[in-house]
Amino acid sequence: MTTTQASTVETWRTIPQRIRAWAQQDPDRVCLREKRFGIWQDITWSGYWENVGLVAHGLAALGVGPGDRVAIHSENRPEWLYTDVGCVAIRAISVGLYSTNPPAEVAYLLRDSGARVLVAEDQEQVDKALAVEDQCPDLEWIVYLEPRGVREYQNPKLLFWPDFIERGREHLAANPTLLDDAAAAAEPDDVVTLIYTSGTTGPPKGAMLTARNVSFATDTLGAGSGLYDPPPHSSDVTLSYLPLCHVVERAATIWVNAAAGTTVHFAESIDTVAANLREVQPTLFFGVPRIWEKIHAGIQIRMSTASRLKRLVYGAGMALAGRIADDLVRSEGRPTARTRLLYALGYPLLFRALRDRIGLRKVRACGSGAAPIAPEVLKFFFGIGVVIREAYGMTENSAVATGTRGDRVKLGTVGEPHAGTELRLDEATGEVLTRHPANFAGYWNKPDKTAEVLDADGWLHTGDVGEWVDGSHLKIVDRIKDVIITAGGKNIAPSEIENALKTSPFIKEAVVIGDRRNYLTALIGIELETVGNWAQRRRLPYTTYRDLTEKREVLELIQGIVKQVNENFARVENIRQFRTFPKELDHDDGELTATQKVKRATLHDRFGDLIEDMYGGTKKFPGGDLTEVHT
Repeated sequence: MTTTQASTVETWRTIPQRIRAWAQQDPDRVCLREKRFGIWQDITWSGYWENVGLVAHGLAALGVGPGDRVAIHSENRPEWLYTDVGCVAIRAISVGLYSTNPPAEVAYLLRDSGARVLVAEDQEQVDKALAVEDQCPDLEWIVYLEPRGVREYQNPKLLFWPDFIERGREHLAANPTLLDDAAAAAEPDDVVTLIYTSGTTGPPKGAMLTARNVSFATDTLGAGSGLYDPPPHSSDVTLSYLPLCHVVERAATIWVNAAAGTTVHFAESIDTVAANLREVQPTLFFGVPRIWEKIHAGIQIRMSTASRLKRLVYGAGMALAGRIADDLVRSEGRPTARTRLLYALGYPLLFRALRDRIGLRKVRACGSGAAPIAPEVLKFFFGIGVVIREAYGMTENSAVATGTRGDRVKLGTVGEPHAGTELRLDEATGEVLTRHPANFAGYWNKPDKTAEVLDADGWLHTGDVGEWVDGSHLKIVDRIKDVIITAGGKNIAPSEIENALKTSPFIKEAVVIGDRRNYLTALIGIELETVGNWAQRRRLPYTTYRDLTEKREVLELIQGIVKQVNENFARVENIRQFRTFPKELDHDDGELTATQKVKRATLHDRFGDLIEDMYGGTKKFPGGDLTEVHT
């Protein structure tokens, strides 16, 4: 079956053109806010465009021209946007690096992209670049934003941001028509950015997105039923906190902002997101499943240590929330007379205070994507009036595939194909295929890898297995490479079981094992803060993460969670044994990608002894029978 949404006449506009239009149309309206010394500072559309122009001229002054690559290694902040958009303005190509990338990955990304300029946030990122400088022959300049610890460095490649901007001013005075000339010469097939894949199965690949790709994605996602539904508009407020080198945050913070004129607030850091959410109270909010799971778990933990009165109020409010969620699931997200009545009762009792506490009191549209999310988590938020709509896309199709419309929410699906797109499932494998103007141009310098995913007819092979629900909504089953085929020939999608386990506030990571095996097992990582708090309340002493995971009481806790999850799955899908990771999984150790996805192959190698112990019956690891789950 192929689902094709109505096509539209193709037009394209670059992000710089959109921002320039806002600067001319509404120059004094605030579009960006960042916090400095505890106070939110405003940046207007005219200020945004002026800074983009100065950065563009600054890059040109350093010798950057059409097709050259400029890397950005920083947390989310205005300078990230100025550099990204400034690159497009002179037909150069931006390359985002995750702030958590260790030196070895920094070297690979700079070398693979051939970046001539690196914009580095602070001493930490500068040090990484200098440590691998000899491995990056194309790197000519390192522009740093924060001078602390860097000022005394004696390296001719280093350039302080204000000095860089001053070069831009001088270049602007000497070349006033540069941006107009570049805009006139721009082509829809110009590559505007390289977004590197997460690298779960090998080295990251640079996905080339063109001006046409970004324009189509911007119009599609900015029109609603993409990242958000109803569509965003100029009065909307957002919080930028996910890494900007990820396609979803790039779309939410830069593309949708340029299309709809929203006001973006930059979180101070990933550690202050909860506090910044409460301050900003965004009207639009997009979160990957891990964010929603963390908010959900945090609420549960806080209530477990609350006073008896608060726990009673919470219990009464959540009883109402459960009924509201069940009704909304049945009505596909459309409020009914009963849900409105129950919500009116629960709002003064619990919902208003709870939503205010988590920073979602004013939210009118929110979404989830980038990975599957447990239905239990969605129903929790449904019940308190935060209807999360799932969307589906990937770097290679500029985050454009499907989205959930406000009045057609089907729990467990990622919605319906966007307008102007084609989506079908491969008849033999069930693989999701997409075809539309936002399909990428290919992988940077890897034509063989491009041919593996982009066929001659323009179909992108996503690598995800899907199935239709009611003929219109898409359900993502799992990644093709992750589907488990048991020794008995049963196909099992591990992500559904893993997400059910991670619904518990005590479990951070879960990796289901069982390919070509007689039964399923799991490697489980505990949530240190949550389990640690649980242990303290029971006066259970521990010293390290590993010590905590080996406590009999903790193993009994995990065993109970696994048993409960097993009840919701067929017997062949039950977890029969588990082992706990002896350490927290870490990006620097190569166990997680920069986007916190587990590298399954690495885990199979690194913790192979744990896996074999679950199938060998030796029980040489702590816990004994506590890691067996009888069904």
